[in-house]
Amino acid sequence: MAVRVIAFSAACVPIYLSVSAQNANSTQGPAAAQDTTSWIRINQLGYTPQGIKVAVWCAKTPAPAATFALHDAATGNIIFQTSTSKDFGAYGPFTHTRRLDFTKFQRPGAYYLSAGGSISPVFRIEPDVYKGAADFCLQYMRQQRSGFNPYLKDSCHTHDGFTVYGPMPDGTHINASGGWHDASDYLQYVTTSANATYHLLAAWRDFKPVFTDTHAANGLNGSNGLADILDEARWGLDWLLRMHPAPDHMFNQLADDRDHRGMRLPTADTASYGRGLERPVYFCTGQPQGLKHFKNRSTGLASTAGKFASAFALGASLYTNIDSQYSALLQQKAASAYALGVKHPGVCQTAPCGAPYFYEEDNWMDDMELGAVMLGNLTRQRALINQAMQWARQEPLTPWMGADTARHYQWYPFHNFGHYELARTQPALQPAAMSYYRQGISAVWEKARHNAFYRGIPFIWCSNNLTVSFAIQCNRYRQLTKDTRYQQLEQACIDWLFGCNPWGTAMVAGLPANGDFPQDPHSSFSHLYNYPVNGGLVDGPVYGSIYGNLIGITLHNGDEYAPFQSSLAVYHDDFGDYSTNEPTMDGTASLIYLLAAAEYEAMPTSFTYTHGAITRADTTRRQLALVFTADEFANGVPVITRILQQYHVPASFFFTGRFYRNPANKAFIQQLRHNGHYLGPHSDQHLLYCDWNKRDSLLVTQEEFCTDLLQCYHAMAQQGITRQQAPFFLPPYEWYNDTIAAWTTALQLQLINYTPGTLSHADYTWPQLGKQYRSCNTILQSIQAYEQQHPAGLNGFILLMHAGVDPRRTDLCWDGLDKLLQYLRQKDYDLVTLLELLRYR
Repeated sequence: MAVRVIAFSAACVPIYLSVSAQNANSTQGPAAAQDTTSWIRINQLGYTPQGIKVAVWCAKTPAPAATFALHDAATGNIIFQTSTSKDFGAYGPFTHTRRLDFTKFQRPGAYYLSAGGSISPVFRIEPDVYKGAADFCLQYMRQQRSGFNPYLKDSCHTHDGFTVYGPMPDGTHINASGGWHDASDYLQYVTTSANATYHLLAAWRDFKPVFTDTHAANGLNGSNGLADILDEARWGLDWLLRMHPAPDHMFNQLADDRDHRGMRLPTADTASYGRGLERPVYFCTGQPQGLKHFKNRSTGLASTAGKFASAFALGASLYTNIDSQYSALLQQKAASAYALGVKHPGVCQTAPCGAPYFYEEDNWMDDMELGAVMLGNLTRQRALINQAMQWARQEPLTPWMGADTARHYQWYPFHNFGHYELARTQPALQPAAMSYYRQGISAVWEKARHNAFYRGIPFIWCSNNLTVSFAIQCNRYRQLTKDTRYQQLEQACIDWLFGCNPWGTAMVAGLPANGDFPQDPHSSFSHLYNYPVNGGLVDGPVYGSIYGNLIGITLHNGDEYAPFQSSLAVYHDDFGDYSTNEPTMDGTASLIYLLAAAEYEAMPTSFTYTHGAITRADTTRRQLALVFTADEFANGVPVITRILQQYHVPASFFFTGRFYRNPANKAFIQQLRHNGHYLGPHSDQHLLYCDWNKRDSLLVTQEEFCTDLLQCYHAMAQQGITRQQAPFFLPPYEWYNDTIAAWTTALQLQLINYTPGTLSHADYTWPQLGKQYRSCNTILQSIQAYEQQHPAGLNGFILLMHAGVDPRRTDLCWDGLDKLLQYLRQKDYDLVTLLELLRYR
């Protein structure tokens, strides 16, 4: 296989240089001679300007490499030069290794590195290096669909399946069609599918702006009004529902290793299980299973039940305003699955048949923890949150972290999402939950810090999946705690996946497009028909000892990475190596979450936050939003509505629940809706959340807060306004603290508040308040003064006023709203709703 190494012409046009297989991983730069004894490994996707930027120099012979240089790719000029790290010594095939840290350099552009006689490929430093990567990987998920396969535009495995081990007679037909094939074989497991579904749902919840809508629900081209990742997650949810058809019935597996009989497309599957085109569906018994020579070591149902519960509960929360009936069904299934897990603790492993390989999952408390916290958040049952924390205390550390080896999928999922969900939604539990994350990260760091690649993850089967999950744990820990001490370790995992590894290859098919990535993966799609498996994350390197003991591996096209193999670890880009080069569905789903996090973090931060609430949008865009609030008074609504309509200006209105419920306001509300204004919640009873003088002192409990806010949404629903249409919440009295912001986030909402600096919000005051009182003229002057005195003017402003005031105020500012609008138009401001100002998708 020829490897494409990127160089650039003087005009910065990319040139792709073919390198022979013998020197496949020799680096090359402009006008540079090849050095076949040392190499520089980089992240081929590139680096973000504000992010960690490290490459690794590695050599087989001694060379002077105390310094390194960063070169402009167009001119070759050195533009940054500094010292390398210490020599970390031998690693894998290399005798000398050093880290090349150029984090301090932040100028966007195309560059290459030189050190110790070697030159790296060209790479980019840009904010958008991860842009579209998560969506790209969805291609592989669509290609793995069972039932209707949009890649092949044909259907497969539509006769699934017949039951085994169930309380019903063996051979009973159930509808188990759908879902995803697990890897390049066509087996399907709840174990991996539920975990994959959860990652997809969580990615959409946490990083909505990075995802697009270019495919229909069936996976074919064409938008359907929902992000593609949500379509893909629903494909997983629908299959999981079929695998949990009744409260006391759960199935865990579809087909078995009789599948492994040659390479063929799923639409031409010839594997026989003695029932024509039907395949066996394994009922969850909690006892050892295996129909032929080998059996698993199952002890209960909780590992599978917890995974069901967490995926269903998260799906229910996200579909509340998209498909309420579907959401209710998912909630029901989450509760029944969780109940089975409580009743039957223990692990429910996948079943082998004629070969000894299966997913040897030995832990289950992590699954029940995640199921409990997600179901508890969904139903607001404190007992479930308490139960989740009990599970967390019993398994604080995912056991593979810090270990040198483990059996296949012995500790799965590879990181505990339950700790994150507890910390994210329960502020009081965050210190404990994040201490568990830190414990695992520290255990890996103790191993990683001794080598230049910062590699502390064991080279067991699916080591890339472990790498992705560990990077997610590092990322979520850093984002929640703001502790950056492990950020280089986190980035080293991402860099490893995209080429900063001994082999110098990315581990994702087709990504980056002009990089060195798997081109001969263990897949029928690529092997038989040369169809790309774009976006698929391959298993990754394994210990040489593991590779040497595997059954049925033969390399068919030589080993282009032969110079970089070692007893430590091997990796082959050859379809014959199912241990290192087979794409996996669940690993790809996890990677989608990680890449979405990376893209989201690199997006320009244009919002201003105060105590967790957005208080100003992008200050580079000449946009602002007019916001009006009201509780008991509505005397300004008719005038405000008329003037806004006259000037064709959209605005955003936040009303309390009692405002929405007041029959006298119904006509106003419907007119505002008809005119295209945003309508949102302002609490139900206009509660004061925290002390005026001691902001951190709460005056409400989380239950009181949630109940009150959701009652407001209920009142809005009676007016035809859904939560999906109203994702922003403006707190009563415009007074709140960080805890209120966290509770708002836990409800899948975004807290916002007005932009400080003007007196617009003082239009509610009346003369008897003394010094607090502000006339309308004073208020207008404050707005104009701010606009004139600040370089960014009112860009990104959330300009708050009141739609109703106490009758004791006779100077009514809405009477002069037209003057404000005329001034803003003269200054060329674009007035938009909050949905547009905050670019909500």
